[in-house]
Amino acid sequence: MSTTLPLLDFLKEAKDTIVLDVRSEGEYKQGHLPGAINVPLLNNEERKIVGTTYKQVGSEAAVIKGFELVGHKFSDYIKLVQKLSSSKNITVYCWRGGMRSNSMGWLLQLSGFNVTVLKGGYKTFRNWALEILKEERNVIILGGKTCTGKTELLKKLKEKGEQVIDLEQLACHKGSTFGALGQAAQPSNEHFENVLALEWYAYNNKNVIWLENESNRIGGIKIPDTVFEMMRKAKLIDVELPLEQRIKRVLDEYAVFSVELLEEGTRRLEKRLGNLRMTQAIAFLKENKLEQWAKMMLDYYDDAYEHSNSKRETGTVKTLAIDDIVDLNVVEQLIVLANKAN
Repeated sequence: MSTTLPLLDFLKEAKDTIVLDVRSEGEYKQGHLPGAINVPLLNNEERKIVGTTYKQVGSEAAVIKGFELVGHKFSDYIKLVQKLSSSKNITVYCWRGGMRSNSMGWLLQLSGFNVTVLKGGYKTFRNWALEILKEERNVIILGGKTCTGKTELLKKLKEKGEQVIDLEQLACHKGSTFGALGQAAQPSNEHFENVLALEWYAYNNKNVIWLENESNRIGGIKIPDTVFEMMRKAKLIDVELPLEQRIKRVLDEYAVFSVELLEEGTRRLEKRLGNLRMTQAIAFLKENKLEQWAKMMLDYYDDAYEHSNSKRETGTVKTLAIDDIVDLNVVEQLIVLANKAN
């Protein structure tokens, strides 16, 4: 028999093992335990067939139909898991910790694996994740206008041992109309929340957690309302970098992409820029006047940023003016300001 563990014990066990998600590929795509590998016991179409059989005939017929559909694939599952794992310890889950995970557990156990099944399945993990994201955290927000180097500063803070959650990295998007350029496809909103919940849970609430100043959406991803509310109430350290350096950073980051891609992004701002400004910005792109284009984009995003910050409570914003983010003292200054803010 497989061993069944409650969620937190399962998560500890899973750190040192391969985790198999045996739900259908559609369920997996919607959201899964971070790091889990999808090995569907029933694929999308097979799951529909079994579900229809259950509704029309009953549970016993559905079980038989399930074995008819997957029985011939048992040896394939065993061979695949043998390739995936050099260890004999495997963790498995399905939607509710029922038929699918226990069937896979039974099969793998017969072939020599030590199998642990998640009690309550993915449903239990998902409910836990949503509750975790409601828990208060000691948050500090790192702010600054577009291309101030906030992502690099977050990395430096993490290297110093600070607790950092990079929301843009989790969302595979840099937050602007150009934010998808050079990024992998964004995860589902559900999976973003799952990954965020594990980081939210892992950090010690006695120390601050650094987050970048964001709107409530990062590309197609919506930050959970509970987390966003904490972010808006938290103290903010606003980094100021000279405009010339910010323009250079825009060019270093985005001039590597084609004029066509940059034009697409610029056109998406038409409603906010206005047709005249958008047309001028596109003309700069086509004339290879990239600095003028970058300056126009920064003017637009700076106005939006200042408007957003104006909604924060008085006294919650501290400013740190710097000449260059590579200055080794910048991170130390940020840590000092964060400690004072608390």
